[in-house]
Amino acid sequence: MPYVWLVAVRFLREGRFQTLLIVSGVALGVAVIVFITTLINGLQDTLIRDTLGSQAHIIVRPPEEVARPLRRAEGREVLSQVQPRAQRLRSIDQWQALLPQLAAQPGVVAASPVVTGPGLAIRGDADRAIALVGIEPEQFTRIIDLPGKLIAGTLRLGAEDALIGIDLADELGVRLGDRFRIETAGGRGQSVTVTGLFDLGMRDLNLRYVYLGLRPAQTLLDLPGGASNIYLRVDDVFAAETIGDRIEAETGLVADSWMETNRDLLNAMRAQSISTGMIRLFVGISVAFGIASVLVISVVQRSKEIGILRATGTSRRQVMAIFLLQGTLLGLLGSLAGSAIASLLLLLFSRLAVNFPFQVTITPTILLGATLLAALTGLAAATVPALRAARLNPVDAIRG
Repeated sequence: MPYVWLVAVRFLREGRFQTLLIVSGVALGVAVIVFITTLINGLQDTLIRDTLGSQAHIIVRPPEEVARPLRRAEGREVLSQVQPRAQRLRSIDQWQALLPQLAAQPGVVAASPVVTGPGLAIRGDADRAIALVGIEPEQFTRIIDLPGKLIAGTLRLGAEDALIGIDLADELGVRLGDRFRIETAGGRGQSVTVTGLFDLGMRDLNLRYVYLGLRPAQTLLDLPGGASNIYLRVDDVFAAETIGDRIEAETGLVADSWMETNRDLLNAMRAQSISTGMIRLFVGISVAFGIASVLVISVVQRSKEIGILRATGTSRRQVMAIFLLQGTLLGLLGSLAGSAIASLLLLLFSRLAVNFPFQVTITPTILLGATLLAALTGLAAATVPALRAARLNPVDAIRG
């Protein structure tokens, strides 16, 4: 064993009580960091997964129609105050040629044409306002896992087939194989058969969404051959806004990312991340002060030994290395014990909180990060005591 390691380990072994005390403190701090970080990460992953389970990462649509004031005549502007135009359902211009172009964008992994618009579902005396969603199943399921949301029936969307939410089915009193009528603006209507029931995890969506084939939806919404939206899926969900901005700049269309439509959710997640970061910071500061205080006491208690080491040829650099190594070892030992404690707590939490809305999974990245943080904290905390020990005068230390 190298000389510096030998002395550092010996000092730690001789001060067993102090070593055990500070290692316990570091372990508790690391356990708190790992436990809270894992819980917050699990919650955020679940929120993102549930949010994106029923919507596209990016929705490309035509720009809104804007009413413009009349031009100036003879130095005067006529009707300068203009009421905003009512928006009508429109198709994306030349969407068939645009679709492969969007699918080839960097970061985009799938693209699908969609027709959406309002309608009315009628069965007997019951009627409910709905949102029609016309899709090409083969392409759409690459964006949203619709088959995974089905709880009954199959994903079959022929000319007179429809998929509806379980809550809408209860409201209309229909089951698989039953028929109901869909009506849209302009008196267009069609009777459809329920071929599947889905659950998107949100009652509002289960009450509103009705999936049809793309062509039947185009007919009902008076968009023959059109697509009101193009849904996109990206490989990095947090890059959706950047990719959407690039698409807007290149095409002149509007590209709404899930990050824009769920701004409140992202703000809440950022607040959680900031809170977690503050907890880590204060725990790290507490650990640093604990290690520093123990090593400062050790320098005072071992001043004669340090003087003897210096008198027998140990350099200032070696003395400093001894105490820096002690701080690092205290951080590492505490982090290993803390990671073990956190793992046991998370395992216990998973077994007791069976009805908790998200799963907690401890990852090697979190453990490695906590270990590295504790080691660096121990190293930083040992800097002042190490400098103090290295500056001791051998003669004064031995006499004192």
